[in-house]
Amino acid sequence: MFVLTPMQEETARSIVRKDSVLLLSPTGSGKTIAFLLPILDMLEPRLPQLSPTSEASPLAVVVVPSRELALQMTEVLKELLATRGTEVKGAAVYGGRPAMDEHRMLKGMMPHIVFATPGRLLDHIGKGNICVGRVQVLVVDEYDKCLELGFRDEMDSISGCFSRCPQVILTSATRFSPDNVGEYAERLEGYPKLLAKRDFRTIDYLVEEVGLKTRIATVVVPSPERDKLNTLGQLLTTLRGAQSIVFVAHRESAERIGNFLREKRFDAVVYHGGMDQERRERALARFRAGASNVMVSTDLAARGLDIPTVGVVVHYHLPADEAAYTHRSGRTARWDASGENFLIVGPDEQVPAFVTADETRDVCQTNIKPTHPEWALVYIGRGKKEKLSRGDVAGFFCKKGGLNAHQLGKIALADHAAYVAVQRTVVKQLLQRVAGEKIKGMKTIFEEVRK
Repeated sequence: MFVLTPMQEETARSIVRKDSVLLLSPTGSGKTIAFLLPILDMLEPRLPQLSPTSEASPLAVVVVPSRELALQMTEVLKELLATRGTEVKGAAVYGGRPAMDEHRMLKGMMPHIVFATPGRLLDHIGKGNICVGRVQVLVVDEYDKCLELGFRDEMDSISGCFSRCPQVILTSATRFSPDNVGEYAERLEGYPKLLAKRDFRTIDYLVEEVGLKTRIATVVVPSPERDKLNTLGQLLTTLRGAQSIVFVAHRESAERIGNFLREKRFDAVVYHGGMDQERRERALARFRAGASNVMVSTDLAARGLDIPTVGVVVHYHLPADEAAYTHRSGRTARWDASGENFLIVGPDEQVPAFVTADETRDVCQTNIKPTHPEWALVYIGRGKKEKLSRGDVAGFFCKKGGLNAHQLGKIALADHAAYVAVQRTVVKQLLQRVAGEKIKGMKTIFEEVRK
């Protein structure tokens, strides 16, 4: 049973009334549940009435800016469905994997809800793999981020495809204008057909950012050098292994800084849009499992990713504007937790005017020495498509690997892989014990994920 926040309750009431909604709420406030729960309430009574079709004909489509967010939402949907005993089916489609595999999946599953990145959604619509004629509600999650990430043309095309959709829900953690939806239409060139002739109900909870700021301590860290690498290493040393996201401005910077930290023996992963799907998947799995305590990322990680254990955000490169600062900072202090927000400021830089710092901290006398995480991550070369479950993995590692419940952490399943958090002190013995063994009758690879 979910206890809804006032924002979620107000949003749910509006969606069930069939209002088109513009939802403005801070990062980490639970917008996904706010729109998914009422959508399920609306769709479930329609399921017995639906006749079969030759192509996927979803009742709801959710457009998201990244593949990770699409996958994350399918997991949230599964959690919601587990409490309801319903037959609603959801599927994620996104770039970075063969569209033909997705076509087969869509045809076999016939999902009622599709979570999609803009380009891949249009690809499936264009090929006739997805028919939009039955869609009752379109959600564009983090709609301004979809535009920022270069999907402006795609979003304009999506506007055309769904111009007759009965209900549209737009969500954002950024306020473009405090006044009215009409001004949004002028600012967001990709949405004229979605916004035209619609009476949007604006649900604005961004004022609660004040509450978020009270839960985040903001600290300025001076760097004596323009190249801030040593200062970053010193700062992370003082944090003693706290789960941290380091934000940078460019993909190349993420790789360079990640390499520096690994050379200094930090358990760091890198995350940005230029990485292939498998590498991004492994990086997120390591970080989420606690097998890495530092993630160096572009602003791609500033939206949508839900990692409740993040206690620290570091702005290695200063944010471009207040919106970027807000989204980055919102990766910590999720829900009611508290967090720390560090800005590394070089000798030629100034603290942005929109930042109110609580203190300044000098770390230049600190000797760089990493704190290693408690967990390591083990990769298994089989996943959901091979009918592998979390229970299968846990049972195998306990029976064949000799682990007890305290030595086994989070288990994440991908289509053709599983990622398992194991206490670092026993991972070597575990891999020796399971080498050559079959899991659920299948031979596969077992190896530690190191980067």
